[in-house]
Amino acid sequence: MATGFFALLDDIAMLADDVAVTTKMATTKTAGILGDDLAVNAEKAVGFAQERELKVIWAITKGSFINKLIILPIAFLLSAFAPSLIPIILVFGGLYLLYEGSEKVEEYFHKHHKTHHEEELIESTTENILDVEKEKIKSAIITDFILSIEIIILALGTVLEQPLAIQIAATTLTAIIATVAVYGLVALIVRLDNIGFWLIEKEHPKSGQYLIELMPKIIKALGFIGTVAMILVGGGILTHNIEFIHHLTPTFLPGLLSEFLVGIVIGGIILGLVKIKEKLIPQKSDS
Repeated sequence: MATGFFALLDDIAMLADDVAVTTKMATTKTAGILGDDLAVNAEKAVGFAQERELKVIWAITKGSFINKLIILPIAFLLSAFAPSLIPIILVFGGLYLLYEGSEKVEEYFHKHHKTHHEEELIESTTENILDVEKEKIKSAIITDFILSIEIIILALGTVLEQPLAIQIAATTLTAIIATVAVYGLVALIVRLDNIGFWLIEKEHPKSGQYLIELMPKIIKALGFIGTVAMILVGGGILTHNIEFIHHLTPTFLPGLLSEFLVGIVIGGIILGLVKIKEKLIPQKSDS
């Protein structure tokens, strides 16, 4: 009886060790996407009232956990029974990211035109500010959903040779680590100015002032990086999953530059089609 118990403990220890090793491999494989995820979500998590920032980030974090709760079982089922559908799902996700990234590029080159969200914030009142906030949270969660698919599929692809139990445990742990790490860092970044004010109160004015001035620079940099990241990830998805596009990419360019070029071109086409659709079918204005 005792021998069987210790043998069971030994099996559990070996399983835990295998899960730890495969989780490390999966997390390393997704490190690039995690960097993109951080940049995109940090840019989307700003622009809220200071007293609402952490509540908003927590709402997006909960949405991210729900996203992964939806995606994980579907990914395992697709991997087992319909692996051919995974590239199709990735392609549609990539197209959405390219649309969002191209829209950001257009906004950058037309700064004199207020963006939809800027107009909403300017026209917002105490009555509708929560509705505006909900719309921005919803947009952030949708983008997180696309990036979560990419993270989970990449993590799962890293451990496909392992037994099913290890695949499930390692991919799930990678998804949890990704969510906690990304949104923990997002929360830290958007609260840097508060840390700065606290340091000033504690008679460390230089350090405090440095953090206060640093925060908007980080947010601005992450906004740029986030836009580039969306285009890179979207272009990479299309390049790796559509053979026609893969053969069209210029071979003399480095991989990342080639994927960025694909993202810019296809993103611009999608944005143009959306603009044409909006002109042909104007949205009803609220009266």
